[in-house]
Amino acid sequence: MMKEILQYLRELRVNNNRDWFNTHKDRYLELRLYFQNKMDELIQRIAIFDGELRGEEAKNCLYRIYRDTRFSPDKTPYKNHFAAYLCKGGRKSVRAGYYFHIEPENCLISGGVWCPEPKLLKELRQSVYNHTDEFKEIIENKKFKAVYPEMEGEMLKIVPRPFPRDFQDGELLKRKDYVVVSYKEESLFDTSEWMDKVVGDFKLLMPFNRFLNYTVDDVYDL
Repeated sequence: MMKEILQYLRELRVNNNRDWFNTHKDRYLELRLYFQNKMDELIQRIAIFDGELRGEEAKNCLYRIYRDTRFSPDKTPYKNHFAAYLCKGGRKSVRAGYYFHIEPENCLISGGVWCPEPKLLKELRQSVYNHTDEFKEIIENKKFKAVYPEMEGEMLKIVPRPFPRDFQDGELLKRKDYVVVSYKEESLFDTSEWMDKVVGDFKLLMPFNRFLNYTVDDVYDL
């Protein structure tokens, strides 16, 4: 049914209006329930190597399909993807977790901390600065890099204060996000092995998330 989800999303992209959505509401609810059940299965399998997800439920991790159009020039009411943030505390958590996103021509998995507020971003940079060798050992690991080639997101033009401008790994401190992404072919979800593949790739992500969460937990006293 993952293939059916992609087909539904293709049709929704062409017919992104309330009349079409309401006419096909039963189909949407069936596919969303299937997706939720698969995310529950994914949580259980991640929890085998990352015990912090033990007991978490997909219903708290799934994102709504309804777009917030209040401040957007794009007034289409629905998202063109299904997504979930599998993390202790669910989709609203500030912690680094495991993001799953299925969308026509844009399937991906991801992890890390996206768009942290200033006080957290400052401390994340400090942690990377203080433990650069440990951080680089994680992101430059051959198996990790084969799946997550590089960090993504916005960057500053110069190394921010109070860090030295000539720091040899200054690119790591210019980041506004600490996020990695692995893009997936749609064909993966035509196979029965997609869950195994995703679980394996998320397992590679755990040390990256754990490094970041030391700081997140300290800042927010979690």
